[in-house]
Amino acid sequence: MTIKSLIKSAIYPLYEKRLLNRLDLAKTPRHIGVILDGNRRWSKENPSPTGDTSPRRGHIAGAEKIVELLDWCEETEIEVVTLWLLSSDNFKRDSDEIDSLLGIIEDAVERLRSTGRWKIRPVGSFELLPERLQKMLREVESKTATIDGITVNVAIGYGGRLEIIDAVKRYISEAGSIGKSASDIAEAVSAEKIDQYLYTAGQPDPELVIRTSGEQRLGGFLLWQSHQSEFYFCEAYWPDFRKVDFLRALRSYAVRERRLGK
Repeated sequence: MTIKSLIKSAIYPLYEKRLLNRLDLAKTPRHIGVILDGNRRWSKENPSPTGDTSPRRGHIAGAEKIVELLDWCEETEIEVVTLWLLSSDNFKRDSDEIDSLLGIIEDAVERLRSTGRWKIRPVGSFELLPERLQKMLREVESKTATIDGITVNVAIGYGGRLEIIDAVKRYISEAGSIGKSASDIAEAVSAEKIDQYLYTAGQPDPELVIRTSGEQRLGGFLLWQSHQSEFYFCEAYWPDFRKVDFLRALRSYAVRERRLGK
């Protein structure tokens, strides 16, 4: 370890403590969304001692970071966390990488369940996922439903446009099943009505959305729910995301004046 690294390792805990002590928890968000981006680039730019730069290695490193993030969220009294683990667009990637990633995600969700600390709620288009993973996610949701801890939305096979399409379809199907006419269905459409059919129905919209890796776009993440969210873009790749980075995001949010269209 270099002298510079030693200095950093000594200073950062003090800096973290200072940030946390100065953070007004009354001004932190109830719900945050996190786009866990940069796993593959992290692996490519940080080879293992054996020279491994595979996407799988990056995805494993990213999965291992999730529990740390949730620890930080508990410490700062956040109530809902939505984690974008797999986009519906990601299914365009090589099938071997997708199969590997789905296995890593399954292990990560099981790890979250095994803590017994958090309520796990899968969100996304289940029909995109293997039947075995669908069954596992439903079981995890059922087994953690009564836990009082943070609600953790695991967005798997998720796309913002797909969510809105699914919400509209469910609303039309339900209204049609009780005999409502097309004109009645159209007349009743409202933002409040669509809210009831989203994957996150019953939850507060995210006040803050964080994206790692330096990319400054949402890519359709929580497309409907983020219409009044604040955004924070962090340069660090997801496996390198630190508590300091997290606290800086909360500090940035806390000092913003949220007009909410007023």
